[in-house]
Amino acid sequence: MFTRHTLYTLSAILVAAGLTGSFAPAHAQIVPVSTRYRVTLTNITKGQIISPAVVATHTQNATPLFELGQPASEELAQVAEDAMLEPLFNALSDSPEVMEVQILRTEAGPIPPGMSASVEIEAPGPFRWVSAVAMLVTTNDVFTAINGVRGPNLGATVIMAPGYDAGSEANTESCDDIPGPPCGNVGARVTDGAEGFVYISSGITGEGDLSPAGYDWRNPVARFEITRMP
Repeated sequence: MFTRHTLYTLSAILVAAGLTGSFAPAHAQIVPVSTRYRVTLTNITKGQIISPAVVATHTQNATPLFELGQPASEELAQVAEDAMLEPLFNALSDSPEVMEVQILRTEAGPIPPGMSASVEIEAPGPFRWVSAVAMLVTTNDVFTAINGVRGPNLGATVIMAPGYDAGSEANTESCDDIPGPPCGNVGARVTDGAEGFVYISSGITGEGDLSPAGYDWRNPVARFEITRMP
């Protein structure tokens, strides 16, 4: 009895041998069932809420979400500053190197401390690399991410991710400039004093309105798990 895997293997042999006559099964060119991954983000901070995340599967040649020491893209900066996901979602969706883009969220949206959220995503053929990014919402411009991780052939891959500073906004720690609780000011942007490049965040220092006891962290800030679905 021919299985889908048998037919795919047979098709490859026939093509290689030049034996693609009429005797080959009509459906011999069927591509194997697509790989699917479940991506789970767990917030392991004490007091930071993590926004919903943009998750994408892509090829190894896709443009990275960011590079340490280099300026953040405008799309990434919008995630890091205000949890604005749509521009990055659209940019990734338009790339020929990207297979699928999903939003990972809880039923309520953001991911509170100690909570997890998951999403399933297609990853066929060469599109086995996974990237994801979300904001730590009680910051000026801090995000957490996985940046082009090869999905597992079997089982699961776990990544403990730090907080990254986008370097696109000054770290005022002032509620006037921060979207998350207890502040609630979306869209404020202070660029004077911004570092201008992505780096590992130094956390909440207490120089503004935010208490380090309530909102600071020690890296990592998130646990990402990529699980191959059966």
